Amino acid sequence: MTDRTANARPGGVPTGRPGLRLTVLVGEQDAWHHRPLYAEIVHRARAAGLAGASAFRGVEGFGSTSVIHTQRLLSLSEELPVAVVVVDTEERVRAFLPQLAELLAGGGLVTLDPCETITFGRRADDADGSAGGEGAPA
Repeated sequence: MTDRTANARPGGVPTGRPGLRLTVLVGEQDAWHHRPLYAEIVHRARAAGLAGASAFRGVEGFGSTSVIHTQRLLSLSEELPVAVVVVDTEERVRAFLPQLAELLAGGGLVTLDPCETITFGRRADDADGSAGGEGAPA
């Protein structure tokens, strides 16, 4: 019996762990040294050993300029919003913030939200429970 099933809730749902969700909102055309900014954030999160990061392209949105960017209008479809979401322990996410400060010196928005992480099953690289760091959600 694994640690996760030993602490399962009724119905076999594993017990959740506290985490912190970091969301970075940038424009699709924002770049860091000729590389998309969202890609740089994802790659740095991986290099920092965070549990996971994903970039999501928005279909419509506006930012500080209040100009609506949408994929429905060809002229405004080049600067669609992108949200990069990272979830890990609060300690690990907060340790990553100085890297974001460097990347977002030209502007950007970051939100931090407490969350509960529940991991179902195990990934092949998490067989010993160590992927993503001690106690980190997979």
